Amino acid sequence: MENKKAINQNEALSEAKEKDTEAPLDKNVRLMSPTRMVVRRFFRSKLSIIGLIMIISLFAFSFLGPLFYTQWGEIEVDESQPVKPNYSTYEIELTDKDGKVIHVSQTIETVSDFNGLAPMSWEHPLGTDKQGYDVFVRLMYGGRISLIVSFLSVFVITVLGVIMGGIAGYFGGAIDNVIMRVCDILMCLPGVPILLIISLILDSADVDAKYRIYLLMIYLTLFSWPGTARLVRGQILSLREQEYMVAAEAMGYSVPRKIFKHLVPNVMPQLIVQMTLSLGSMILYEATLSYLNLGVRAPYAAWGTMINVISTDMEILQNYFNVWGPPGICIVIAVLGFNFVGDGLRDALDPKMRR
Repeated sequence: MENKKAINQNEALSEAKEKDTEAPLDKNVRLMSPTRMVVRRFFRSKLSIIGLIMIISLFAFSFLGPLFYTQWGEIEVDESQPVKPNYSTYEIELTDKDGKVIHVSQTIETVSDFNGLAPMSWEHPLGTDKQGYDVFVRLMYGGRISLIVSFLSVFVITVLGVIMGGIAGYFGGAIDNVIMRVCDILMCLPGVPILLIISLILDSADVDAKYRIYLLMIYLTLFSWPGTARLVRGQILSLREQEYMVAAEAMGYSVPRKIFKHLVPNVMPQLIVQMTLSLGSMILYEATLSYLNLGVRAPYAAWGTMINVISTDMEILQNYFNVWGPPGICIVIAVLGFNFVGDGLRDALDPKMRR
């Protein structure tokens, strides 16, 4: 009797399983698309959201801020204050009749007709710099330069890298060797010495100070694509033997279609992450060039140019944090924001991550 009961129970369980498998899917259940899944995983990360807020805030501050704060211009000097004297003390070495060295302090009075190094006020939220420019306004215009240059450079680097890496990875052979050797040569070139030479050439050609940084970033773009090309080449070498590429070959598709419609889209997740992380590095590069006086020069503003004043004036470094501190903070926010977004995209695009 017990064996019959056990058999009956097993038959009942098997019938229930068959009914469950044959039951239709619930109409309320929706399959999630890959794009929606990536977006959902991206916004689950708190650091990704913080980074996105940082980037959006910087863009709004740099591009929308000048539309609302119109009291001062980028290169407008504050001459509203009356003429006031500035006192500078210098030490002079003199030698007396006995040959002894005597140090004499001498105070020189200079008169300026602009409101330089003004404290923070309603008229100047972050004060003015040594030349009488409003720091708050220059912070917004400097952000435009840094963000635009970085985005344009990374975009062009990615396009060049995808084209050259796609061609090298798909064709292989002699074409691959030629492109990779060109990449090796470009990666061996010393960056800073060449930038110094180009800067001297631009000085001799009297290039407008506002456009110097764009010309220098063109150089960086032309010599920075090998890294992206190597990434694309490596991915395409592993993808070109897949079944769907064999099917595309059998269908008689053209080479550009096979490369840019079937191979490159499968490399886009890695490219998006690299582009996002490269934006932070490019902002640091632009700020470094401006700090070394190789990029944007006065009277135009860039975050690196605004920090450059501390390299020549220790008094500003010690007593006027409002002049050089805000641009440094903006650079840190921009780099951290792009890195947070890059990390979030890397995790969201990883198919091995948990759903």
